[in-house]
Amino acid sequence: MYKKAALLSVFVLLIGTFFFFDLNQYFTLEGLKSSVSDFRNQIDANPLFSAIVFFVVYVIVTALSLPGAAILTLAAGALFGLWTGLLIASFASTVGATLAFLSARFVFRQSVKKRFAARLDKIDRGVEKQGAFYLFTLRLVPVFPFFIINLAMGLTSLKVWTFYWVSQVGMLAGTLVYVNAGTQLAQIDSLSGIVSADLIFSFVLLGLFPWIAKGIVGLINRRNIYKGYTKPKRFDRNLVVIGAGAGGLVTSYIGAAVKSRVTLVEAGEMGGDCLNYGCVPSKALIKSARVAHQSRHLSQYGLCDHEPEIPFSRVMQRINDVITRIAPNDSVERYTDLGVDVQKGYARIIDPWTVEITRENNETITLTTRSIVIATGARPFVPTLPGIEKSGYVTSDTLWSQFASLTTSPERLVILGGGPIGCELAQAFSRLGSRVTLIEQASQLMGKEDAEVAEYVTNTLKAEGVEVLTSHQATAFSQDENGHYVTVSREGKTSPVYYDEVIIAVGRQARLSGFGLEELGVPCNRTIETNAYLQTNFPNIYAAGDVAGPYQFTHVASHQAWYAAVNALFGTFKQFKVDYRVIPWTTYVDPEVARVGLNETEARAQNIDFEITRYEFAELDRAITESAGKGYIKVLTKKGKDDILGVTIISEHAGDLIAEFVLAMKHKLGLNKILGTIHAYPTWAEGAKYAAGNWKRAHAPETLLNYVEKYHRWRRG
Repeated sequence: MYKKAALLSVFVLLIGTFFFFDLNQYFTLEGLKSSVSDFRNQIDANPLFSAIVFFVVYVIVTALSLPGAAILTLAAGALFGLWTGLLIASFASTVGATLAFLSARFVFRQSVKKRFAARLDKIDRGVEKQGAFYLFTLRLVPVFPFFIINLAMGLTSLKVWTFYWVSQVGMLAGTLVYVNAGTQLAQIDSLSGIVSADLIFSFVLLGLFPWIAKGIVGLINRRNIYKGYTKPKRFDRNLVVIGAGAGGLVTSYIGAAVKSRVTLVEAGEMGGDCLNYGCVPSKALIKSARVAHQSRHLSQYGLCDHEPEIPFSRVMQRINDVITRIAPNDSVERYTDLGVDVQKGYARIIDPWTVEITRENNETITLTTRSIVIATGARPFVPTLPGIEKSGYVTSDTLWSQFASLTTSPERLVILGGGPIGCELAQAFSRLGSRVTLIEQASQLMGKEDAEVAEYVTNTLKAEGVEVLTSHQATAFSQDENGHYVTVSREGKTSPVYYDEVIIAVGRQARLSGFGLEELGVPCNRTIETNAYLQTNFPNIYAAGDVAGPYQFTHVASHQAWYAAVNALFGTFKQFKVDYRVIPWTTYVDPEVARVGLNETEARAQNIDFEITRYEFAELDRAITESAGKGYIKVLTKKGKDDILGVTIISEHAGDLIAEFVLAMKHKLGLNKILGTIHAYPTWAEGAKYAAGNWKRAHAPETLLNYVEKYHRWRRG
């Protein structure tokens, strides 16, 4: 801190001295012309020493961002001639610029990073990829003041050596023009005459050349990518979509809405995992389990506690009925009516414009298409543990069919995986009568959440009878006279955990095989590799949803689908980068856990200076009336500001309550805007307003309020 202050003080002193003693008079065209003969005499007397002094002065002027660099460049040509002057001016200007760059980085970068962390991180990512390219373009165009470029680049993460050599090369053309003009100093009447409109236009064209070259290189790369493939002259479809989950359905819907010819291919059930195996059945199960739990605790509502009878087969039948009721929204008939050509079967990409579809009756059809969107989703990951194939395991996908025949909930249930799916199922089956053991190899459940949140969920599950084994590694599956068991290890000690049923819920992996991606050479590393526009290495082939990442949420798949559809159909005119800035998610344990933006752990990891504001639902009237005052709202804001960085909510209806904060963050509305919004009373939504009120109280202008208090005292007489 003291070093920065000292360096800044030296700069201020030197700059102040420059203007106080009116040294800028020597850095004008008139001053140069009147002094050039004297300088030449000195140079003739001691050429090496004069060149060194000139070099040092040029470096100092440039490093301090003082006016006069243009005059010094002219002077280099007038005093030393074209080639010697060019050599001196080129290196002096680059060294001075680099010193200004380093000074800005040393003095200002950390403070700017604290204040504008998110924006600077985004800029740094861009600089990391194409910083040299952008800097070179700016250096070629003299319209941009070079001293501003020096200081601005110092605030980024651009490497010093990259800045130096790009500046050396990029400024060479402009330096040559000025040095050459300096050799004809007597004919120069003004600086504006040196760089005419025609010359500036020429430099602009020169500056655009890297972009033009980049476009040409991109065109050549695309030609190389498609080399060996014959592009059809006519196409059967504008778009073929593989996979009818959330991503595929929304992509197809948008394609049909804009009157393109779209084919949607699905080998399994329409609606994908969410409708058939994930979101819908799990939430139906959770609701039945919650009603059973409430029945056991009716006394908190002034009624008599009652142990419910749980006919498990009827619970499973209700889940099936819920799926059946929602299914028409995602059905073949609905999408056919919307104008989508729905094909039930397996799709395989033969070449970048051809898709082969094997229908359910083994009939094969081949379609040519301008664009392809891969939306094949993900499946549960099953670890390769000894004995697992004979363990009788089910996954979050298969349990609905496997458990449908059970008349009672499994007596002893083991769940591997303490993520959102594992926690939700653990609580639900415990409430439905199972003795549940939840095994997680990490030190906490729900690893993406703060430790405080994980502890809250852990305590909730334990209070409801779930045995939670964190920091336990499942090592093998076996069976003996007592039944099936999984061996778990912790700190070198092993023990068996017996079960009647076991659910594997340790994560999900993208469906990548069987679609022709390997043969086509589409890069895949856990997910399909795409750019910011969701394009694969083949620009007309896109990916959306779980298969593309980075988030495995139904609402993110739908969000990506818009970008995939629009870019695939209209990308020739305009492409859109996917916006991942504000992504909410909810874990449907009871009480729910919802989050958007950063949590404490992430904010600290990014060195963001933040504040925390909390509001406890125990204080909310509506929560009290429903005997549901558990949980809280935790808001992260920028230090001293109401800008929202992230929100975590634990409560009933948390997944619904988070929407107000998602909207606020999306449109950059601070807590003051939420506080100024009318919320109906008594509602759960008031929690957001009260959280904003807590922030306001913590930032009350105490000095001003003291004066107001004195004013009121004076008014009372």
